[in-house]
Amino acid sequence: MRPPVDTIYKIAPAALWQDAVRAGRFVGAPVDLEDGFIHFSTAAQMHETAQRHFAGQADLLLIAVDAPALGDALKWEPSRGGALFPHLYGPLPLDAVRTVMPLPLGPDGGHVFPA
Repeated sequence: MRPPVDTIYKIAPAALWQDAVRAGRFVGAPVDLEDGFIHFSTAAQMHETAQRHFAGQADLLLIAVDAPALGDALKWEPSRGGALFPHLYGPLPLDAVRTVMPLPLGPDGGHVFPA
């Protein structure tokens, strides 16, 4: 089952993303490579993802991706108590990226998401 979501999000260190841009594709972070797919979140999931996996980390980017452009390589699989998360089996083509935005830390140490 594919939820009706047009945009999914990847949180990534800026240096890792810059390497991907130079290479012409994003193959994932070390955890993605270990798991065999690229982890993404929906808009409703990205705040929890940031808290669980990126707490206190600076120099991050929030990458918005056109989910339908990923075709059948994008799978929705259960995680965290049964919620469906988007997982990409293969590299992320850069032409599927809609926007790349800074994800700075706020004064409270939490990430400040764009509106």
